[in-house]
Amino acid sequence: MDDSPPQTTWEQRTEVPLAVASLAFLASYAVQVLAPHGVLPVTVMCGAWALFALDYAVRWRLSGQGPGFVRRQWLDTLVVVLPLLRPLRIVRLYEAVQRRHGHPRLPLHARVITYAGISTGLLGFAGALAVYQQERGAPGASMRTFGDAVWWTCSTLATVGYGDIAPVTPVGRLIAVGMMACGLALLGAVTGSFSSWLIQVFSRQDDERPPG
Repeated sequence: MDDSPPQTTWEQRTEVPLAVASLAFLASYAVQVLAPHGVLPVTVMCGAWALFALDYAVRWRLSGQGPGFVRRQWLDTLVVVLPLLRPLRIVRLYEAVQRRHGHPRLPLHARVITYAGISTGLLGFAGALAVYQQERGAPGASMRTFGDAVWWTCSTLATVGYGDIAPVTPVGRLIAVGMMACGLALLGAVTGSFSSWLIQVFSRQDDERPPG
């Protein structure tokens, strides 16, 4: 008999369907931007958003937290509101796979670096699609191909910012601000975790070294 809270049971049962919806959303968005094929990609994206909204509403109801749910689950709120963050639901499936034996299969530092890497890849691809959709054909735009958008995304997430390619549209610049913030956060998470791991390794070696 399952004694898990209703919200936990719901999240476990919907983890895989929502991850598939995330992949479908990202694939349909890529088709819509790079090779438009009528209404099918838009229909798939709308269907994926409907699943995210339904999941959010059900978990809100099951939590019994009222308006406080929005504040406590701010990331899930952003995933529903902002299309670019919806592919990040795939990371939650990876977390579930890691815990399938009741505990994570990777140590904490490796998990943080892995999650940050997956998040960066998903966010970077979605961001490149979004900014390219806004910039292509805009007057004075230096981002003429999707390859240019990928190059700009890599330099932005890496906080390098060469300046050879930059968005000129208001929405493109707004996306750029979000990409900069995410790049700083993810880079800080990876750097901090790697530094902490090195400190632990060196401390362990010092403890194991014989005195004298």
